[in-house]
Amino acid sequence: MKREDIAKIFEGATEEQINAVLDINSKDIGSAKKKLEIERDKYKNQLETAQNSLKEFEGVDVNELQSKIKTLTSDLETKDTECQQKIADMKFNSVLDGAISKSGAKNTKAVKALLDLDTLKTSKNQAEDITKALDEIKKDNDYMFTSDEPFQNPII
Repeated sequence: MKREDIAKIFEGATEEQINAVLDINSKDIGSAKKKLEIERDKYKNQLETAQNSLKEFEGVDVNELQSKIKTLTSDLETKDTECQQKIADMKFNSVLDGAISKSGAKNTKAVKALLDLDTLKTSKNQAEDITKALDEIKKDNDYMFTSDEPFQNPII
């Protein structure tokens, strides 16, 4: 805003009046200018921070990082599959050992050797199939299991 503009708008205004209007205008412009300068400085700092952050990534091969990510993802999936397999094996062994113990086997290793473990592992109803397999082994090899029958000819 200029003196001439104020004089045209307010005809007959004195120098004091024009100076007062200019002072009020300067205060308003000054406070707005300070706010804008603060905001400008804030954006400058953000820009500098962003540029510095981007400089840290200079020389980084994106394709190499992507291949590393793929490799690590693949390794993670492999480990997950291995863990799931180990958990399934532990569950199967727990069911198998419990069934063998319940059947009254005298030697767990010998009974396991007679079982088709691969078929039993892939079975959908493992507990039931293990029990059936143990019953079949018990029929053919009853000497490997404890008997509930009383002695026929006890020695007294």
